[in-house]
Amino acid sequence: MEKWYKSNCDGDWEHSYKNVSIRTVDNPGWSVEINLIETSLEDKKFEKIQIDNGDEDWIMCWVEDGRFKGAGDTDKLSTILEIFKKWSES
Repeated sequence: MEKWYKSNCDGDWEHSYKNVSIRTVDNPGWSVEINLIETSLEDKKFEKIQIDNGDEDWIMCWVEDGRFKGAGDTDKLSTILEIFKKWSES
């Protein structure tokens, strides 16, 4: 994430509104949003991921409106970031 973010800092992009947002949700769990607009990932295809094994084991990742979005239970923050990393480097 750090490497990808740094590679997109060009004096303008990093001043955009909410390029990377990580927050908690009341399910409970995590929500991640990453701005892809004006990056090399803006038009890259992403296959939606959705796994639901109940309230304590779920994750969703998708791309919508120029943003990578991920959500998951309380144990899935690192998994969401790893999914983004693998996709961004592929």
